[in-house]
Amino acid sequence: MNEITQVTQSTPVPTPAGKAVPTLPDAQTVTQVTHWTDRLFSFRLTRPASLRFRSGEFVMIGLMGDPHPETGKQKPLLRAYSIASPSWDDELEFYSIKVPDGPLTSRLQHIQVGDEIILRPKPVGTLVHDALLPGKRLWLFATGTGFAPYASLLRDPQTYEDYDEIIVTHTCREVGELAYGAQLIEQIRNDEMLAELIGEGFADKLRYYPTTTREDSPKMGRITDLLRSGEAFEDLGVPGIAPDVDRAMICGNLAFNLELKALLEGFGLIEGANSKPQHYVVEKAFLD
Repeated sequence: MNEITQVTQSTPVPTPAGKAVPTLPDAQTVTQVTHWTDRLFSFRLTRPASLRFRSGEFVMIGLMGDPHPETGKQKPLLRAYSIASPSWDDELEFYSIKVPDGPLTSRLQHIQVGDEIILRPKPVGTLVHDALLPGKRLWLFATGTGFAPYASLLRDPQTYEDYDEIIVTHTCREVGELAYGAQLIEQIRNDEMLAELIGEGFADKLRYYPTTTREDSPKMGRITDLLRSGEAFEDLGVPGIAPDVDRAMICGNLAFNLELKALLEGFGLIEGANSKPQHYVVEKAFLD
């Protein structure tokens, strides 16, 4: 998949006075849909006025299921989705995989502007700054749609206030699957509003290290293998990972999470949580 075909549907958000009364519980309205590949899409929703969240957290979103064949009653189909938009954004953004036979994503991938999505306004999650001890370098490790929480954190001023260097690694099978993250990184580096909000030169702290495992690209290989061999450190010009300097967040498929956890602990890092900050955290609610 060498060519990236990006299809976006968007519409102006109606004013509150003209907003239709929601027909679903906790309903929010779709304002934009972008299909990045035949397997990946992102979408934006209106944001409840009362919703407050920390960058990196997730919420439960979904659609109503099919009517029960006997009772006719419908139950919501909900799934945990990391919020990809920053906490200061007026809307909410999400990044999703398309699963043809998935109970939710098989339907969610067909949403259009103006449709309603159920959103439970109770954000939670471990990929937050509060769960990490102070450090100098922050590693954000992702596979596939695990990039989503970092899309929020990378637009959060605190990320650049807390660290001297931020390294984002994103591993996918094909080049096209890197498009969402690559475009976001480029936008961040050229965003005048963020520069005004965070400070001129903030993007100089940001390093981006994308890799693919199937399709040819400038950097091939699994990030775990590249870390283990030392190739990633050599490419990035860093001495390695050490508990007195480095902090990390992990968001990917289960096998990736477990392998990277073992690697980081081999470097001397300790897993943290909201209740006990440490050197690294893993998003356990996310499965790529």
